[in-house]
Amino acid sequence: MRKSHVGDPKVKTSITLSEDLLKTIDQLSTHYKNRSDFIEAAVRAFVAQIMRDAQNTRDLELINRHADRLNQEAEDVLTYQADLRNGASCTE
Repeated sequence: MRKSHVGDPKVKTSITLSEDLLKTIDQLSTHYKNRSDFIEAAVRAFVAQIMRDAQNTRDLELINRHADRLNQEAEDVLTYQADLRNGASCTE
């Protein structure tokens, strides 16, 4: 999805919304030029959230798939660190 949408050509469409939702849109859209701009902004935000959720799911699946190896690497790195709790220093 492109980041910039200023100046994108518009396509007229028709949607059906419940009356209570339309009233809420009218109340919330006072800082927008019109309903269409408000609805477009809302849909863009919703689509962006869906895309973020999908990416987060893919990332989590990737991390989980490699969790055992990553955890083993982390444990290995920790064995090379000095134990500063007992007065040991990095120069010893």
